[in-house]
Amino acid sequence: MSRFVKALLVVVFAAWTILGGATVATSATPSPSPSQEYGCLQDSDDYGPPGPCELQIQLLKPFCDNDVPKLSYAVKAIGSPNTTVTITWINPGGADFVQSDLPLTGTVLWPGAVVDDNGNAVDWPGWTLLPDGTWVEGDQWDWVRPDTQVKFEVNPEMTVDVTYPPSSPQCLTSPLNAAPPAPELSSTGSNTMPIVIAGAGLVAVGGLLMFLARRRHQAS
Repeated sequence: MSRFVKALLVVVFAAWTILGGATVATSATPSPSPSQEYGCLQDSDDYGPPGPCELQIQLLKPFCDNDVPKLSYAVKAIGSPNTTVTITWINPGGADFVQSDLPLTGTVLWPGAVVDDNGNAVDWPGWTLLPDGTWVEGDQWDWVRPDTQVKFEVNPEMTVDVTYPPSSPQCLTSPLNAAPPAPELSSTGSNTMPIVIAGAGLVAVGGLLMFLARRRHQAS
């Protein structure tokens, strides 16, 4: 065998070895599938339909506890290994309120509700405390009352409507010493109460004059 042929065989063998080694290294580290990346388990084979991937809300209960508005929830993730849920309160006119890394079952404060160290309510969403100690309606949390949308995300996700829990004699979800509403005005913008009082006075005076006239007539 000539030197040329031997050299050619050596080159071919070396090239085959290098290419074969590169192929083995590439196949040993496959990239993760999209379903694994996003935490939704599916069938491992490529022949059957994908496995289920859905979120079920098993409990959704707005309630009042120690004068504090709260939301109890329980979700079940099917086809996902994730064990935490993200709750997003959707603000239709601004930034959403997000509560992350929560257990799949639990209770959260209503956005805008504030409690002290003992769990007692000190502020409520949609109310502002004035310097004189009076509460008036209106603050940055107006959008969470009376209804709002809440999105639960495990993977997949679900959005539902929730209603702010009302006050009761046993539990308040609004301040006790709130300012009474301002009196309503007529369409002209004036208060009609003085007119009503004046009319009642004229009727009384007229009745008194008629009574005196009858007594005078009987005396004559």
